[in-house]
Amino acid sequence: MIHIENFSKKFGERTAVDNLSLKIAKGEIFGLLGPNGAGKTTTIRVLTMLTRPTAGRIVIDGREASHQEQHIKSVIGVVPQHFNLDSDLTPWENLELHGRLHHMMPQVRNQRIEELLKFVELEDRAHEMVQKFSGGMKRRLMIARALLHQPKVLFLDEPTVGLDPQVRRRLWDLIRHLKNEGLTVLLTTHYIEEAENLCQRVAIMEKGKLIAIDTPMALCQRLGSYAVEWADEEGTKTKFFADRNEASAFAATLVTTTTLRQTNLEDAFVELTGRKVAG
Repeated sequence: MIHIENFSKKFGERTAVDNLSLKIAKGEIFGLLGPNGAGKTTTIRVLTMLTRPTAGRIVIDGREASHQEQHIKSVIGVVPQHFNLDSDLTPWENLELHGRLHHMMPQVRNQRIEELLKFVELEDRAHEMVQKFSGGMKRRLMIARALLHQPKVLFLDEPTVGLDPQVRRRLWDLIRHLKNEGLTVLLTTHYIEEAENLCQRVAIMEKGKLIAIDTPMALCQRLGSYAVEWADEEGTKTKFFADRNEASAFAATLVTTTTLRQTNLEDAFVELTGRKVAG
């Protein structure tokens, strides 16, 4: 569904994305991970036609981005990181405005609005002012808006940033449902747990370069399936093992409190980027 080949983006002398190539399959939830400044948002902005690449080839839904920009805009939905709803309008009015911009026929538009407000559980708030909504409600409405014109690809840039864990998990359920309906989803996130729970594959970027791409499980298994974690005067340390018995035997040699656990995607992220968190 998305084919990126030797894509680079420069801003003056600074290279934001450097020779990125990857393919994302139809119906896949694909995650872009990386510290701030890694090039994730720049990649999303280029893929959503908000800025042009400096070099490279981008194909979405079988169309060259450089030649079919209008078509690509018609088959993608975008949920940006920052809220950009019209707070002086109701959910219905926000969706109706979006539908009109996509030249949807009134009957089809109204039916889709009803369906999507129900899908994101906002049908009983359809005619209240958005300015009264919580962050989670606004995020769900933004997802509904992005889906209104029935896109083939959905771009989510930090879709759950600033939301509490319960609301975040409700949004995860929405995203999984969309994947089951055949929608292709590309998301960036600072929450490693989010990528591990949602994504079939993830790509890790660092300083504009792609440094790893695989399933979350495969990235973890590169380190070893089990981790022993302990603290000393130098800080927290972690050692990885392929076998649980080996991990247990090593933990028994330490004269401090240890934790034996399964390796997770954050471990792989730290090993690859040298950073404890993605922010």
